[in-house]
Amino acid sequence: MPAISPQQLVDAILDAIAQSRHAGILVSALRTHPRKFAVTGPSGDDSLLWVYAWTLTFGGRTSLPHEFRIQMTTVRSPLALNPFGPTLLVGYDPDLRLLGGFDLRRHRTFTTGSPSVQIDRRVLEKALQDGLSFDRKGNDEIAVGIRPDQFMDYALTAEQLHRYGKQAATFGLLEKAASLKRIPPQEIEVLSQERQRIVQTVSRLSRNANFRQQVIDAYQNRCAVTRAQLRLVDAAHILPVGVPGSVDHVRNGIALSPTYHRAFDGGLIFLDEEYRMHTNPLRERHLQELGLAAGLESFKATLGRIHLPQDRQQWPRPEFIRKANEHRSIQVA
Repeated sequence: MPAISPQQLVDAILDAIAQSRHAGILVSALRTHPRKFAVTGPSGDDSLLWVYAWTLTFGGRTSLPHEFRIQMTTVRSPLALNPFGPTLLVGYDPDLRLLGGFDLRRHRTFTTGSPSVQIDRRVLEKALQDGLSFDRKGNDEIAVGIRPDQFMDYALTAEQLHRYGKQAATFGLLEKAASLKRIPPQEIEVLSQERQRIVQTVSRLSRNANFRQQVIDAYQNRCAVTRAQLRLVDAAHILPVGVPGSVDHVRNGIALSPTYHRAFDGGLIFLDEEYRMHTNPLRERHLQELGLAAGLESFKATLGRIHLPQDRQQWPRPEFIRKANEHRSIQVA
């Protein structure tokens, strides 16, 4: 597999940023290492992300047919670190469209030449299902397989993952967490607080990613209200997280573009059991009292019966809709 062009590599990283619900732009030269990205999160928070990235290619040893590697060319030791945010060391597999993440601190300094860093491609493939996957290497190091929709989850936890994940007990629990397997309390209680925290974080991120993937796939990447795709679609819980009875299941989810997601979570719009979206009269009046109702009529004009998944078994469950409206004190006519 030949290396892809710098433009293709940067496009793959920007695509991964977008798939993980962030917005990014390249703010450095295309061929410069590290590539620097200005990133805006779903809550509007801005950060600067530095990425050292190369194409993942076959390692070349016939005795190790699953060994893939990056070769760190055109950089000098030590690699510079971002003083304002995360710095990543990654490889990209253009066939699988997956990324591999490596321990930057371990590989920051190196002798002259083109050092290489490896990952088992079978582990990388596991990220297709789990979102994150973990390869514990013989030199007390882990590499991480990354599905693009979890790229920013990885970016924000990479240092802790590589620091604490290399311990055997922590590594095993990270695998369970990423695979959404149950972790008995006695298994996690023996870990230090830092290791418990990173396992719990991966468990939460994996549940969120699995829910998001199920919902977005069910709705064919379309907003249930506008039917728009454009990679501008979130997975919203119908019955909010934390409310008794809420579950991370596709039937408690609905795909919405960000504006409608915020309106839904804030109670400005609601869904009835006939799968029609409405505005909440109480919220309308409140906006009018505040003098913030401009655009309300055109906003309301988009509402009506929502776009639903082709599979009826993935349609929102009426019980979740009813409980959500009760929780938000919405009076359904």
